[in-house]
Amino acid sequence: MPPRVLISDSLSPAAVEIFRLRGIEADFEPSLGKDKDRLAAAIAAYDGLAIRSATRVTADVLARADRLKVVGRAGIGVDNVDIPAATAKGVIVMNTPSGNSVTTAEHAIALMFALARDIPAADASTKRGRWEKNRFLGVEIAGKTLGVIGCGNIGAIVADRALGLKMRVLAFDPFLTEERAQAIGVEKVDLDDLLARADVISLHTPLNAQTRNILSAEALAKTRRGVRIINCARGGLVDEAALRRALEDGHVGGAALDVFAVEPAIDNPLFALENVVCTPHLGASTAEAQEKVALQIAEQMSDYLTRGAVSNAVNFPSISAEEAPRLAPFVALAEKLGLLVGQIARCGVDTLSVTFEGAIAREKTKALTAAALAGMLRPILDSVNPVSAPAIAKERGLSVDEVSRAAQSDYESLVTLVAKTRDGDIKVAGTVFHDGKPRLLRIGEINVDAEFAPSMIYTENEDRPGYIGRFAGALGESQVNIATFALGRDRPGGRAVALVAIDGPLPEATLAELRALPGVKQAITLKF
Repeated sequence: MPPRVLISDSLSPAAVEIFRLRGIEADFEPSLGKDKDRLAAAIAAYDGLAIRSATRVTADVLARADRLKVVGRAGIGVDNVDIPAATAKGVIVMNTPSGNSVTTAEHAIALMFALARDIPAADASTKRGRWEKNRFLGVEIAGKTLGVIGCGNIGAIVADRALGLKMRVLAFDPFLTEERAQAIGVEKVDLDDLLARADVISLHTPLNAQTRNILSAEALAKTRRGVRIINCARGGLVDEAALRRALEDGHVGGAALDVFAVEPAIDNPLFALENVVCTPHLGASTAEAQEKVALQIAEQMSDYLTRGAVSNAVNFPSISAEEAPRLAPFVALAEKLGLLVGQIARCGVDTLSVTFEGAIAREKTKALTAAALAGMLRPILDSVNPVSAPAIAKERGLSVDEVSRAAQSDYESLVTLVAKTRDGDIKVAGTVFHDGKPRLLRIGEINVDAEFAPSMIYTENEDRPGYIGRFAGALGESQVNIATFALGRDRPGGRAVALVAIDGPLPEATLAELRALPGVKQAITLKF
């Protein structure tokens, strides 16, 4: 029985043809994705689901997808797919991370011009029979300073186009190295410096816990008076209420938005302002981009369904069928170690070194290194995956070293990550025991023995009597239950660390209380 794929969004007919040429039955139902009940009722008959942004692949849909092996998103963002639910179901989720980069970058540049010259308002006025030549006094782009928040693939293309327009370009990106910044011609700065100096700010970062409302009321207050804001990335990066106030009082000179906190944006308060240009999430909407991502996702899904090859998967690395049973537990270990580093790091990482010792060193470790790198990058770039992580690291100038050697410890296999940052090195090590579960063994030179849990607390503190009691007391008063408690220290009275698994999220007020405990150097929540 040949594999069967459902296309539940509008996709180029060329994609349907690719599936059929590869011996895959393809049902083209472009309106189905908008009706979650109909989608849930139909999904059980399919091995693959090809989507764009209209289809929401929820846990309820996945629960009824007994045959489903792969979801392919024609585009970058996979926030309309429940990744944890898909992973638990054993469903690979793929995307096309580079298919619409140029198109989205060009739209940001187009919005910058539209904003600078009041083109939408001038067009509407002229078509109404008015000739208000003196009303629409624009500004030149040449000589202005563009601040790019997020200098990955799309941000770098925007920077390149802006440099061609004789603009100065500042870039804020925790994973952009000085060498990469010099190579693409931008000045790497911190966020406050960018806010203070930019005439135009363009956002090109994913939406996650670290970037939500990155342009908050406080951030907007730090900008130059008259600054113009452009967002073609994700709704939620800008505090829309704060932006409206800043536009109304003239501190922000104008905004051009392609994305909104709530979409479809039918009734947004920003629509009433004359100094705001809005488009309905058109960043990837060109014929070339849609054709490209449709062909890419059809090829990727076909390769997986007919040959078992995995590419651009957001929840699984590239591993052959023969290697998977041996490497899968170590893939999970490497990814969790990287995720730990990425959440602990207080600034960008310049170099990541991954060392494999013992039996695991004799396996194909490239997938493990990619998994570690993806984990480390994920707190900032939530759409990164083990396939795309090496390319993302390369474009940011992040150096990755891999070392394999004979066992030098008591463990059959050991994986060690060392991340070099401006604040110093972060070192973590772990292994996989015979039960197949990843274990954390060391942080720095401090021995710990901890299982990874979905919700954890990490603290660094001075080794003082009474600390554990005060720590546990604070959690108890907040009704936060401790599942496991792993401790370690370098010497009596020296530096100590704790990894605490808890049942559920930690309230922000309790986290603040933990940070205020005597001797605490760092206290953060971790998600795995």
